[in-house]
Amino acid sequence: MTDLIHLAIPAFLALLIVEAVFDAIMRRELYEMKDTAASLSMGIGNVVVGLVSKAMAFAVYSFVHRFAIFNIPNAWWAWVLLFFADDFTYYIFHRTSHECRLFWASHVVHHSSQRYNLSTALRQTWTGGFMGFVFWLWLPLLGFAPIMVMTMQALSLIYQFWIHTEIVRSMGPLEAVFNSPSHHRVHHGSNVRYLDRNHAGTLIIWDRIFGSFEAEDSVERPVYGLTKNIDSYNPLRIAFAEWINMAHDVMNAPTWRAKLRYIFAPPGWSHDGRSKTSDEMRAAAFGG
Repeated sequence: MTDLIHLAIPAFLALLIVEAVFDAIMRRELYEMKDTAASLSMGIGNVVVGLVSKAMAFAVYSFVHRFAIFNIPNAWWAWVLLFFADDFTYYIFHRTSHECRLFWASHVVHHSSQRYNLSTALRQTWTGGFMGFVFWLWLPLLGFAPIMVMTMQALSLIYQFWIHTEIVRSMGPLEAVFNSPSHHRVHHGSNVRYLDRNHAGTLIIWDRIFGSFEAEDSVERPVYGLTKNIDSYNPLRIAFAEWINMAHDVMNAPTWRAKLRYIFAPPGWSHDGRSKTSDEMRAAAFGG
C-alpha cells in the first residue's frame, strides 16, 4: 500500500523552502538552523519508525475488520462518512494526547519547538504510532476497509501540514468550520489561556461543540513551546525526555494510586502539588 505521506514529502520540503526564503527576505526570524534540523531529524525518524508502526496498525485493523458489523463499500458516500468519522476520531485522540500523560509522552515531541513554521509540522513522535491507532479501531469494526481508514488518516495529516505557518494570518469566514493557521497557532501556544485548546484535525467544529475552542488574540500572541521547555536540539532527548520524566515520577511516587495517576492523569499532575495541570494553571490565572 502506497503511503500518501511519503508521496507528499517532496511537496512538504518544497513549501518549507519557499517559506524559509520568504522568511529570509521579510526578516521575520521564523526559522533557526538548529531548531529546523531537529524538526527534520524527528520527521525522518518518524518516517522510518512508521514503516513498522503502520504495518502493525494495518495488521490489527485487518484483523478487526474480519468482525465488521457492516459491509461498507468503497463508494463516494462511504468516503464522506469516513471523513467525518476520522476527523471526529482525530479530535478525541488529539485531545486525549493532551489530557493523558501516557499519550502526551509521545505527543509532546510535536510541541517541543519554540518556533512555529512548516518545519514544526515535521517534528513528529517516534513512539506514538504504536499506541494512537487504537482510537481508530472502531472504524474497521464498523465496516470501513483498513486501507480506507489509513488513507483518510494520511489525508488528514497532509491537510494539517500547511497550517503550521505564521505567513497566513486568517482564512476569513472559513475559520468558522475549518482548522486554520490561526487556530493551530493557539494550539501550539504555551500561554495559560491557550493551553490544551483547538485540538482539531481538519474541522474546527468539534472544538466549538465540546468547549475546547479558543480564538487567537491579536494582543496576546502565542508563545510557542512548552510550559517547561526541553531546551535541547538532540533528537534522542526530544523523543524520549518525557518518557524518562514519567518513569522517574512513577518510580518515586509514594503510593500505587499516585503511580497510576502519573501515567494516566493529565500532564503536570503531581501528588505533592509541585507541578500543575493546565486546568489548575488556568483556574489559578483566571479563576473558576
